[in-house]
Amino acid sequence: MTETTDTLKIAIRDVHKSFGSNHVLRGIDLDVSAGRSMVVIGGSGTGKSVLLKCILGLITPDSGSICIDGQPVTHLSARKRARIMAKFGMLFQGGALFDSLSVWENVAFRLLYADGMGRVEAKKQAIAALNQVNLGAEIINLSPAELSGGMQKRVGLARAIVARPEILFFDEPTTGLDPITADVIDNLIRRQVTALGATAVSITHDMGSVRKIADDVAMIHEGKIIWRGLAKDVDNSGNAYVEQFVTGSENGPIKVLAR
Repeated sequence: MTETTDTLKIAIRDVHKSFGSNHVLRGIDLDVSAGRSMVVIGGSGTGKSVLLKCILGLITPDSGSICIDGQPVTHLSARKRARIMAKFGMLFQGGALFDSLSVWENVAFRLLYADGMGRVEAKKQAIAALNQVNLGAEIINLSPAELSGGMQKRVGLARAIVARPEILFFDEPTTGLDPITADVIDNLIRRQVTALGATAVSITHDMGSVRKIADDVAMIHEGKIIWRGLAKDVDNSGNAYVEQFVTGSENGPIKVLAR
């Protein structure tokens, strides 16, 4: 079925991005429907992170267009860009927590410093968000350095959801975590995306995460989307590149660099 533009949260058309002679994105086309969880897979250096940064506005594409809710966003003024960014929540790969701030201040960072919310109310909302990711009040005054890696990820997720964003972005959400903790994070992500009714865009190479959090999957290879389909079809894609990636096989069309 062909999607109509009024159901699309994010529409990416023919996006290119190069860094000198390194052509990273070579004509990306991708639609993300409202309320769906899209996971972009692909090997290291294929352009996943650059694509995510282009959507977020951290990098400006050389050409092509990115629309959020039908509005082109690639060349907005700072004020208009801020309005778009207010729709976003982001869980960074490394957590990106501030060591100088307490746990609750990290979670409430946007509320305090972007929205101008008072500290009492911001703390209340931060505690509520932490509860949503199964963290209690006993940790709110700790520093991030006092937490385990899995707890830091959960604090990062609480920060991403505290303002109830329309679009959530997840950058390699389970990198560096043991399998059990990774499964906990995946389940929390799935639960929170569903609870918010949010649209989600994730990038990962972890197929365990894909199977937990994705509604739709797109594979990027050499700067282009080479396959897009439902998550339930990723194991039977009929695409040799996807099959090799999913199975982790050395044999296939994806060139494996010798180490």
